Amino acid sequence: MEAYNAYLMFLGVSCLLVSWALLLITAWKEDYAWGMFSLLLPPIGYGYAFFRLNEAKETLILAGLGWLLIILGL
Repeated sequence: MEAYNAYLMFLGVSCLLVSWALLLITAWKEDYAWGMFSLLLPPIGYGYAFFRLNEAKETLILAGLGWLLIILGL
């Protein structure tokens, strides 16, 4: 793995971790149960964000950017 691939992967994973943290904050503001689901089962949390686009649009954009960087880093 070359250096720029590793850097893109690092940035992608960092974006995903930050988006998950933002998702937890958004979900816990909405309801305790959604916060717990997002903490224990992140895919369900992102499904929640998809259905609440007006509250979690930035979270989904950041997660999409993270996945794009990971794919480019492969």
